[in-house]
Amino acid sequence: MGGGGQGASDGVAIEARGLARSFGERQALLPLDLDVRYGEITGLVGPNGSGKTTLQRLLVGLLPPSAGRARIGGVELVGEGVAVRRVASYAPGEIGHYGELDLEAHLRFLVAGRESRCLGRALEIVGRLGLPRGVRVRGFSHGMKRQMLFAAAMAPDVAVRILDEPTEGLDPSKRAEVLAILEEDLASAKGPRAILLSSHHLGEIDRIAARLVFLERGRLLADERAADLARRARRLLRIRFDEQAPRERLLAAIDRLGASSLGWQGSTVAIELACDDPRPFLAGLVSQKDLPPPEEIAYGRLSLAELYRDLYGVEGL
Repeated sequence: MGGGGQGASDGVAIEARGLARSFGERQALLPLDLDVRYGEITGLVGPNGSGKTTLQRLLVGLLPPSAGRARIGGVELVGEGVAVRRVASYAPGEIGHYGELDLEAHLRFLVAGRESRCLGRALEIVGRLGLPRGVRVRGFSHGMKRQMLFAAAMAPDVAVRILDEPTEGLDPSKRAEVLAILEEDLASAKGPRAILLSSHHLGEIDRIAARLVFLERGRLLADERAADLARRARRLLRIRFDEQAPRERLLAAIDRLGASSLGWQGSTVAIELACDDPRPFLAGLVSQKDLPPPEEIAYGRLSLAELYRDLYGVEGL
């Protein structure tokens, strides 16, 4: 295939150590350590402005780092990153195009220098996505242009794919098709392959990602297995009380019962239990005679966005 390099032997497709980027006084990405492994889709998630695009552009050499180093597909990132782009493909979030070209001509331009089968593969993907081949790109919508760039990034047989918000601006059916193509690509790879996929749609990315790397204001907030997060989500409980409920006594009761308070949202307290079964905790809570009864209890149906808000206090996803 298109090159696994030394990273294939240790299972690491992307290795970053102390990677950082500043723009003047503004730190867009604080020093970050990251390992992305072969055989997985890794979700890079966070609100807009969290540093996702900066990180991805650093990894493919489109931005020079202010500090740190990276290795992609076994290739050290140096200079302009030309060697890295031989073993990795990239779909940017910032869309540039040549409007006078039609779809096929533009795809031919985008995959120039890759193996000969790339154009056919790219055309196959845009066919699945329903893009018109004979229409000039200047007439494409934002979502159609994004699909074209996605098809070009998915066409080469390379070790690493880095995709920046490929489903932005797409309707739900097209989003589902893009996710299906990603899963098929990973499953059908004839050699080591890793996909680093960014999104701010947590409900979408947690469907296909084995790992979730969360950025917030340029810092690495969490790097967790999706399965571990799902297990942790099963231990989260949200209880709404009357607005006049005595918060200090409630927090003391939560602590006595072996759970952890994660903070309040209005009159609702988020709680992390010590086990998967909420019944012992709830029985203990309602037995506290000096406390008001709960008005609403939510368990087992928290979205990933709610999970991150409760665990890390991050809004805007």
